[in-house]
Amino acid sequence: MVIVIAGVSGSGKTTVGTLLAARLGWDFVDGDTLHPASNIAKMAAGIPLTDRDRLPWLAAITAWMDERLAAGESVVLACSALRRSYRDRLLSGRPSARLVFLRVDAELAAERLAGRHGHFFDPGLLDSQFAVLDPPVQPAESAVMVVSAADQPQLIADEIVHRLAVVR
Repeated sequence: MVIVIAGVSGSGKTTVGTLLAARLGWDFVDGDTLHPASNIAKMAAGIPLTDRDRLPWLAAITAWMDERLAAGESVVLACSALRRSYRDRLLSGRPSARLVFLRVDAELAAERLAGRHGHFFDPGLLDSQFAVLDPPVQPAESAVMVVSAADQPQLIADEIVHRLAVVR
């Protein structure tokens, strides 16, 4: 199984994903590590990514997911998956993949980014992420679980385990 933790920067994808993976005894991978160098350079320079920029990244992520699934591995993956088309691409043809979208408001995300250090993502890009965000709409995206990111990370991880009924 692959559990994708999605949301804008500052929603807690890495924190929640790491806690969830530890609780389940699975590996965790931050999808940011699969970005091409050109995307990292753009974001570090404060330049928003375009859909065209994200396509090779999404291809790398889906290939990575397929490798894990084919090997029978269970993993947790952080990936922004801002647009519905991105989420559809991540889930399409992967019945054992689950996507959890961490819903956060711009103020809380900005506050979290202000306290984050050592990441290439320029906090000034947060507005551009909200500008392109297609928040999951229920029931149209019934395969996507939406969870508030405002709670404590451990409680969010607990809720995900409970709602997905995931066991090690």
